[in-house]
Amino acid sequence: MTLTLYDAPRCPYCARVRIVLAEKRVEFDVVEVDLRDRPAWIYEKNTTGRVPVLEEDAWLLPESAVIMEYLDERYPEPALLPADAADRAESRLRVQRADELTTPYYAVRRGEDGARKRLAEELGRLDALLSGRSWLGGAEYGLADVAVVPWLLRARDHLGVSLDAFPALSDWLARLLERPAIAAEAEIVAGL
Repeated sequence: MTLTLYDAPRCPYCARVRIVLAEKRVEFDVVEVDLRDRPAWIYEKNTTGRVPVLEEDAWLLPESAVIMEYLDERYPEPALLPADAADRAESRLRVQRADELTTPYYAVRRGEDGARKRLAEELGRLDALLSGRSWLGGAEYGLADVAVVPWLLRARDHLGVSLDAFPALSDWLARLLERPAIAAEAEIVAGL
């Protein structure tokens, strides 16, 4: 079976999938897509023209959150969703609500008025959550953490967002950067 990822290094949604593939130690081919000049054929892979898209033989799967869960089921070790049903639901909720961070992040990128304040408020909420637990999904590292960290790396490295006012969030990011898959993504972000 051949696994191919249609990818763009600057895309945080693609980063989610790259991180999961690295955590699972799954070999895959990469087809890089230029998001500034999308090739017409990408619409054959995903009608929205967006990446990531995972292709396994002739089967196509778009949408990073769905791809992450698919990979966790397809390659069960190491598990990135908790064994407990309530903890799994909490992790899925955090993945689904990642847009609470991504929305103000993109507003900052567009230079919208008040966007930095809204982003700081969301970082504060994440900081408060992490002050009572080690990982976004609960007791263990998993998909909830992977779903959020690409935006934090990009906000820190490319938007000049300081995490100094958020000690629990800073500690969480430091723990994440100890993981080879996250460290590899941080290197990609640094090179953008």
